[in-house]
Amino acid sequence: MPLSEHEQKLLEQLEKQLNTDHEFTSSFESASTTGGFSPRNLVLGAIGAVMSIVILLLGINQQLIIVGVLGFLLMCASVYFAVSKPKNATTVSAVKQPATAGGKVKRQGSFLQDLEKKWDERGRDL
Repeated sequence: MPLSEHEQKLLEQLEKQLNTDHEFTSSFESASTTGGFSPRNLVLGAIGAVMSIVILLLGINQQLIIVGVLGFLLMCASVYFAVSKPKNATTVSAVKQPATAGGKVKRQGSFLQDLEKKWDERGRDL
């Protein structure tokens, strides 16, 4: 469904604002600073999960319930280890916010409140 002429103008305005608002675009963090998955943990977790599946199948084949349950629990622990974040990873909340003059952190409204404010101001200009 094509955009109407009015919607196209609004889209162009939003694109211009996003391109000129460097403070907004710099507020996004890259995946490396948000503490993504560790490749080491992924590999070790995958190896552990494969070995646990072998133990699980061995327990089923030999009809040993305890070995099957143990294999299942090890498999769950391996997957949890694979997808868990490293302990030394920095989170978005741990990243320092830029300070304003006077040493205080600049507090702004939420993203939606800022958008509503800009929308209202734009409506007055038309």
